[in-house]
Amino acid sequence: MQGYEVGTRLRYRLTLASGVLECLCFAGVVFGYASLVFVLKDDGYFSQLCVSVPDINITIAEDCSSQDEQFSLVFTIASFLNNFLNIVNGYLFDRCGTMVTRLVGIFLYTTGTLLVALSSPTFSELLFPALSCIAVGGILLLLTNMQVSNLFAAHRSTIITLYNGAFDSSSAVFLIIKVLYEQGVSLRSSFLVLSFCSIIHLLRTFLLMPRAHIPYPVPQYYTYGLNCGKANTYNVEQSESMRDGRMNVSQELNGRDAPPEPEDGTEAQDSEKAVSFRSCMLSWFFLWHMLWLSIMQLRHYLFIGTLNSRLSRLADNDPDLVSQYTNAFAMTQLCGVLCAPWNGLIMDRHKGKPLTSGETEQEADLRSSYLSLFLTALQCLLFSVCASIPILSLQYVTFALQVLNRSFLYGGNAAFINIAFPASHFGKLYGLVMSMSAIISLLQYPCFALVKGPLGGDPFFVDIVLIVFTLLVFIHPIYVFIHCRKTARNREDDDKPVANSSKLPEAKL
Repeated sequence: MQGYEVGTRLRYRLTLASGVLECLCFAGVVFGYASLVFVLKDDGYFSQLCVSVPDINITIAEDCSSQDEQFSLVFTIASFLNNFLNIVNGYLFDRCGTMVTRLVGIFLYTTGTLLVALSSPTFSELLFPALSCIAVGGILLLLTNMQVSNLFAAHRSTIITLYNGAFDSSSAVFLIIKVLYEQGVSLRSSFLVLSFCSIIHLLRTFLLMPRAHIPYPVPQYYTYGLNCGKANTYNVEQSESMRDGRMNVSQELNGRDAPPEPEDGTEAQDSEKAVSFRSCMLSWFFLWHMLWLSIMQLRHYLFIGTLNSRLSRLADNDPDLVSQYTNAFAMTQLCGVLCAPWNGLIMDRHKGKPLTSGETEQEADLRSSYLSLFLTALQCLLFSVCASIPILSLQYVTFALQVLNRSFLYGGNAAFINIAFPASHFGKLYGLVMSMSAIISLLQYPCFALVKGPLGGDPFFVDIVLIVFTLLVFIHPIYVFIHCRKTARNREDDDKPVANSSKLPEAKL
């Protein structure tokens, strides 16, 4: 039996390590798009959109603003689908299990990489379905890896944030492709290798991942893969399905443990039923949070999608300088795996400390969240200001602030929804906020068209408007702070504990 336990622990660790590598090398590569655009431009993709125009010196210059606009549109669509389809992805994972979800993700990812490999300047339009398939396939790989944290109960939140950080850092893969391209390796060869790596994803799906879901808490002697015991697996899945979504994909995405439930579960169910989904959706908490996420995500997507043209303008179209700064940006993305856990430490800073008289765990979590929300907003403001200053060397600071802010943004998003609202509505609210923010992110394309058209390529005024909008995100942490102060004052007056869920309707419109 001891040998069996050693083998099980080894399997768990292999699953964890291979999952980190999968997220780090494949899942979020689409966000390294700026490095890929450099290669695509050099290969001549969408080059037919460049036109010759006379400049002020009566010489012929080449205007490639329409080409840049197409590259921006490719990323706009891919990033939109990456977020908007979260509702569908979660439903697929909850209903069909890990194996089916991973097979769908692998199919989409492989299709995307093959489409890039088969594309050419003549068939540049293949980039639209290709990047979209890579984005959606990658998020499905991340989605199925989240549950691995359940195998390590003592480090569950740390592992989830680690996977999210690895997802962010995987954008550096396109930098590697760019460097290889500069050394003579063709774009087609690089993407054929990525396609071939799908064999690794398939082997991991059948050998190191469950068919359904990893339960939480994990039963004794629980195993999965080819060696899983049929009777044990059946019982685990039976109990899992009877927990009414306790181990659904939404809780795996949030990077935090679900709040403790009473042993009989009756009180928790009654308190959650007291707060309807509609009241959560129409609460100020949710509306301000949706604004908080949407504005900052738009700022990041617009920056990534227009980085190549921005650097070209600041570097006076010097390809060597553009390549140098593109490499620097991609290298900073590797730091996402290091920055991601910091936000969780800030939100969990009260853990292990005694609660004040009458204070609930949810109130303590909410009280800790406003510092995280404020710091995330402040990072985005500094990032936006640096991005708007047309000094090329300052962009190094911009890159560092961008990766730090992006690492804080998505972990804080899921964690706040889990803290502020009943667990029974987490999936719906998480999917809704991500879908709505994806719709807002579509504004990046008209913003880019405005810069390339009426503004003559100068993004300064668009940047100023975005800075003004960024100031609105501070409303969210201020509102949460005021709510917590009011709750604490009421508790002192009444000297009674505030129920976890009953206070939520106070934030309703």
